[in-house]
Amino acid sequence: MNANHEKLQQSYNELKEYKLVMQKAGEFFQSAQSSAAAKQREAEAEQRGEGSIDSPLLLEQEMVTDPSKQVKLGFVSGLVSRERSLAFERILFRATRGNVFLKQSVVEDPVTDPASGEKVEKNVFIVFYSGERARNKIMKICEVFGANRYPFTEDLGKQFQIITEVSGRLEELKTTIDVGLVHQSNLLQTIAYHFENWSLLVKKEKSIYHTLNMLSIDVSRKCLVAEGWCPVFATNQIQNVLQKATIDSSSQVGTIFHVLQTKESPPTYFHTNKFTSAFQEIVDAYGIAKYQEANPAVFTIITFPFLFAVMFGDWGHGICLCLATSYFIIREKKFSSQKLGDITEMIFGGRYVIMMMALFSIYTGLIYNEFFSVPFELFGPSAYGCHDPSCSDASTAGLVKVRATYPFGVDPKWHGTRSELPFLNSLKMKMSILIGVAQMNLGIILSYFNAKFFKNEINIWYQFVPQLIFLNSLFGYLSLLIVVKWCTGSQADLYHVMIYMFLSPTDDLGENQLFFGQKFLQIVLLLAALVSVPWMLFPKPFLLKKQHEERHRGQSYALLDSSDDDPLEMELHHGSGSHEEFEFSEVFVHQLIHTIEFVLGAVSNTASYLRLWALSLAHSELSSVFYDKVLLLAWGFNNIIILIIGIFVFICATVGVLLVMETLSAFLHALRLHWVEFQNKFYEGDGYKFQPFSFALVSEEDD
Repeated sequence: MNANHEKLQQSYNELKEYKLVMQKAGEFFQSAQSSAAAKQREAEAEQRGEGSIDSPLLLEQEMVTDPSKQVKLGFVSGLVSRERSLAFERILFRATRGNVFLKQSVVEDPVTDPASGEKVEKNVFIVFYSGERARNKIMKICEVFGANRYPFTEDLGKQFQIITEVSGRLEELKTTIDVGLVHQSNLLQTIAYHFENWSLLVKKEKSIYHTLNMLSIDVSRKCLVAEGWCPVFATNQIQNVLQKATIDSSSQVGTIFHVLQTKESPPTYFHTNKFTSAFQEIVDAYGIAKYQEANPAVFTIITFPFLFAVMFGDWGHGICLCLATSYFIIREKKFSSQKLGDITEMIFGGRYVIMMMALFSIYTGLIYNEFFSVPFELFGPSAYGCHDPSCSDASTAGLVKVRATYPFGVDPKWHGTRSELPFLNSLKMKMSILIGVAQMNLGIILSYFNAKFFKNEINIWYQFVPQLIFLNSLFGYLSLLIVVKWCTGSQADLYHVMIYMFLSPTDDLGENQLFFGQKFLQIVLLLAALVSVPWMLFPKPFLLKKQHEERHRGQSYALLDSSDDDPLEMELHHGSGSHEEFEFSEVFVHQLIHTIEFVLGAVSNTASYLRLWALSLAHSELSSVFYDKVLLLAWGFNNIIILIIGIFVFICATVGVLLVMETLSAFLHALRLHWVEFQNKFYEGDGYKFQPFSFALVSEEDD
């Protein structure tokens, strides 16, 4: 249809140009003939008059000349682009040495060029020449300049007839083109209505053929053989569907479903829902779990939003996040059926993650007792009071405990001047260490379950046990000291205790002693930490070498039982077992790197968890600055306009900085703590995802 439309449009444009040539050239010939007739009448009148001695003899000679001996001139007519008309005229003059006569007439309106289809300003030209040689030169010059040539007749009657025919033909073409456009528009509308269904149908058929192409052909049995993976719980369902398909297709031969035994590593499949899928995506972004490897997403559902909340803790900001996320959750059916922008789609996909982050932020905010950095006595009055008239609420000087301990969270009086009241900061810093050591211990314990499941006794005794001893001999002991100091109210310097545990382990602790037998316990833990390093380094490479040699000796006898198997399989099996060499140096270097990485990582990872304290402090300080320096400052002017401006600036700063930038910052830091500090203790993530054949996946890829 497009090709026919282009041909009709080209014919229409050519006829329009032809009509212009007939009109403009006809006007030129008509004026020339009128001028010639007038001159001829003047000459005849003078000839009939009395002769004069002054009458020119040449004119009389010209009039009596034989018409058959006059030179016959030819002409070429057409249209040329106006911007190239001057060059066209010069080339004609030079090529024919001036033996042509060119007449041009300007076309007022732009003309649609038949070749390019673009609007172009053109001139109608007519070139008079004498001789065939001049005609050939003119034709070549017209081709070079893209001048469209059209035939023209001198006969006025034929000119009128041609113009009439061209006008009628133009009307017919115009009607045909309009009808074709209407028909094309209707057809495209019909196609557009069915296009999405047709496209989905084609993609489904293509996906079916793509899957069928992966099947192998059994020539002897004349059937197709498909090998693939399926979840164990879906085995009966697949058999039922295959039987139903056999009945529905009236097939004479049923489909055989058989479970194969293979040494290949299966793909990993975790059944998720709309709540857990986002947490699983966070883990999968790090790496896909191996088959039956411990899935960190189970713990990430709780630990990820909790670590975020430790850094973001403010129940006022948490409520704002909760309200914003509730909007996406309440209208999730509407949003799931719409095409969203990149950022909106990302937020909508993680709506339940953000909701959990908001709820945990409300919880930690209540513990910190911060509502937009302002403390409230929600669970009762403060346990501290002033015993001196000079005591100020913003300082710890003069505060004494006058009633029972504040029942939940931080006492409101603890939110004093930061330089004078470091209790809250000390609490957050030590809590960060406790959380970090607990999560790293969880990672090491999960490595034990991985090794236990894969029956790797070497990793259990020479990786899990020494790692657990090393970590808890140092940082587990530090966590114990923190808890004991909180419980006893001791003034011991924990920095001094940990430093001199290495420098002078046999010296008396003095006032830094927290419990009986602490000195002996420190020596035992220090020796255990020192012993665990060579325990991780040396035994494992030698045991792996011994294990490989035993497997290699048994391999030569294993092939005798497989004499009836496929020769190619035997060759591959034999090649993989007998020609594989054990590189002891490579294994030892790898274990050395792993040991050094764990020892240094235990220190750096514990220090990395201090980001929980640092970001919590930064969030609290920023919130306090916006509250004190913007909202309270505007309130102090007692001016309604300044107050409105102050409230507007406070809202913008809170939303832009605290609810957007700080949320993103805390999210990324929590992500790093899970990927680096937690998952590297047990999670390899070198598996591949289970991707079953599904029409739903085809439609999702289309979206």
